[in-house]
Amino acid sequence: MDQPAPFVLHVDDDEDILAIAKMAPEVVGGLQIAQCNSGFEALEVARDRTPDVFLLDVMMPEIDGAETLKRLREIEACRDVPAVFMTAKCSTEDRERLMASGATAVIFKPFDPMTLSAEIVEIWRSWRKDGLAAE
Repeated sequence: MDQPAPFVLHVDDDEDILAIAKMAPEVVGGLQIAQCNSGFEALEVARDRTPDVFLLDVMMPEIDGAETLKRLREIEACRDVPAVFMTAKCSTEDRERLMASGATAVIFKPFDPMTLSAEIVEIWRSWRKDGLAAE
């Protein structure tokens, strides 16, 4: 039997990206998405409801995506949540740096809104299949 779609916590400071990354995955993929426009807001949301996946912008004011993930990992329930970074910087070095900071995957901008939900679900299912999720 299929697993339910994951609950995604999406963090991005760009209102257009927030709108696109919410509408398509909810409508096309049936995902539940909570959105925040800052890392600080994400910390509050994650304390109230543990997401199945983090979808984090890399470049944000105040605290960037890597620092946001570091702080999210300090929340007991969020220590093992898979993290997907979204970034316009797509060099090999940038990807390696993000993976070293704890990313499960990296999605490059501009992304295809029609396939975003499938990408997120595939990353989440692969992460669960690999036995990284606490059963």
